[in-house]
Amino acid sequence: MSNVPSPGTPPAPRAEPGSLTPPAGAVPPVRHPEAPAPGELLGAHYDQCFGCGEGQPHGLQLRARAGEGVRVTAEFTVRTAHQGAPGLAHGGVLATALDETLGSLSWLLRTIAVTGRLQTEYARPVPVGASLHLEAEVTAVHGRKIYSTATGRLGGPEGPVAVRADALFIEVEVDHFVDHGRQEEIRAAMADPDQVRRARAFEVNP
Repeated sequence: MSNVPSPGTPPAPRAEPGSLTPPAGAVPPVRHPEAPAPGELLGAHYDQCFGCGEGQPHGLQLRARAGEGVRVTAEFTVRTAHQGAPGLAHGGVLATALDETLGSLSWLLRTIAVTGRLQTEYARPVPVGASLHLEAEVTAVHGRKIYSTATGRLGGPEGPVAVRADALFIEVEVDHFVDHGRQEEIRAAMADPDQVRRARAFEVNP
């Protein structure tokens, strides 16, 4: 029997390459046996990272902690430098906070991954001075694709939802950063005598 559809028959739906819906065959995530323990502070992966680096005075300086399963929590306080409209956080800054939290999930999988797609929903304004409590989890894995979701709440884990995001991350090799980053920073990071800092600089989504 021919597999060619008859005239007028619509083609079967096909998943988009960057779809945020896990395809058939995706599997539940598995926490790596050497992942940080629940409650452990993950720390900055790179001092100059705008999302988590302590060397960025106007950065988010977001702090993430390992949770149960393949989940993380994080805290971010909106400062004056993060404004969009007067007194309110810039939407792009909030998207960065979500992306940084989602990227921290890589520590629990012990893999290197970069953002392939990020879809953000803004539920309510976030004022300067507010603390944003973020939670993220991996929902499925399919080959090199990692599907995840995150929520940001005002004031604490029980506060009203302010932002949400669904994301697709792609597992990569460390060469991704070495080949595409500016060589000045690459050389400085690789020359760091601290072996732990040198490794961490290339381990998660920048």
